[in-house]
Amino acid sequence: MNAQPFADILRQPFSWVEENDPLPVSADVVIIGAGVVGVSAALQLARRGLKVALLEKGLVAAEQSSRNWGWVRQQGRDRRELPLIVHSLSLWDAWQQQLDTDLGFRRTGLLSLTRDPAVLARWRRWAVNGRAAGIHVDELDAAAAEAALPSVNGPWLGGLHTPDDARAEPGVAVPALAREARRLGVTLHQQTAVRRLLLELGRVQGVETEHGIVRAPRVLLAGGAWSSLLLRQHGVVLPQLNVRATVLRTTPAPEVVPGTLCSADVCLRRRLDGGYTVTLLEGEQHEVGPDSFRYLGRFTPLLLRNWRNIRLGLGWHSFQQQRRWQQLPAAGVPTVFEQERIYNPLPDPAITSKALAHFRHGRPQLAGVEMAASWAGRIDLTPDLVPVISRVEALPGLVLAAGFSGHGFGIGPGAGQLAADLLCDTTPVVDAHPFRLSRFSDGSSLFIDPDVI
Repeated sequence: MNAQPFADILRQPFSWVEENDPLPVSADVVIIGAGVVGVSAALQLARRGLKVALLEKGLVAAEQSSRNWGWVRQQGRDRRELPLIVHSLSLWDAWQQQLDTDLGFRRTGLLSLTRDPAVLARWRRWAVNGRAAGIHVDELDAAAAEAALPSVNGPWLGGLHTPDDARAEPGVAVPALAREARRLGVTLHQQTAVRRLLLELGRVQGVETEHGIVRAPRVLLAGGAWSSLLLRQHGVVLPQLNVRATVLRTTPAPEVVPGTLCSADVCLRRRLDGGYTVTLLEGEQHEVGPDSFRYLGRFTPLLLRNWRNIRLGLGWHSFQQQRRWQQLPAAGVPTVFEQERIYNPLPDPAITSKALAHFRHGRPQLAGVEMAASWAGRIDLTPDLVPVISRVEALPGLVLAAGFSGHGFGIGPGAGQLAADLLCDTTPVVDAHPFRLSRFSDGSSLFIDPDVI
């Protein structure tokens, strides 16, 4: 399989997985989606001796799993995610040592700085929860914040530093994990869209793909932003909305911070190539489409909480996607999943120019640093910004792992292990209750952690 035509789509260094295996007739587990969560689950299941088929409508990690910021952070996470991210970091540590590919995983810390007293108060409340979860958290006063990174837009009021937080290279790490899973016996099937689940006597018994049927008593749906669309045809509701996020990478630059930085000015990650991944906190846009109205009530609290940071646009793509899906309900007929192999939104030039200007502003040493490339990706959100990692009660045999709300890259290894535990009916690596799908129907889904950064 020749992946080179997609090289210009991603506009960034990317380690292609060229291998593609013949589609099996059956497997112990079928995984839909070869992003970081699906790949991590495949690796975990293969180590347990199971026959796994990993299906991807496009290419491994070609959507958000390679387009994210590359942060592997504990800081600022919802308290429900903290045990899982702590475990995920241990997996990242192990895989960095065990694999023959440098994943770019470095525990270089996350520095968050602010001039807003309300924001600082929220961060300090989060620090209490972080320490309770065993995370090393340093609270910075104004002097310490200024020493950590001299301000160029007025003095810092304070901040947080989590020195054990990390970074990695998304376009390298996830493909490397996929190769390791394949080495352990996972069969990989790129450009193989799943059209629908196979059901017999109310249980999931495999999938129908564009290339044929694969029978399996257990299926993991880790399809990211596409998951709600696939579930809907089977009568399962996953409240999920998407935002477009724009990111740029720079040419090699002098060191500003060794790891990652979060501030109202700019957000940064140091890259292995000597440059930075750069973006803005307010750089996300939601395209209004049918799901915006379908799930409006459930997402209203989140919209009110984040109205300053999320911009709205008319979602012609969303309307067209829904229309095409409604016209293709029959078995054996191509679906929208085949019509759009890789969702590739255009980056917002206003965001990239502003982010680069903020990055260079007041730092003469960065005057010659330019934008090397930019790209955009689609982040799938849940109403409480916490992922779903859950058995689907209405469809026995199906486990869902989606809705990672921009947190999926760092937490992906642990999420994959938790999904594998649920598929195998073994003791979960962490308490799975906070991630249950049923929370959206039992009245508890509107809780948004007020201290999340």
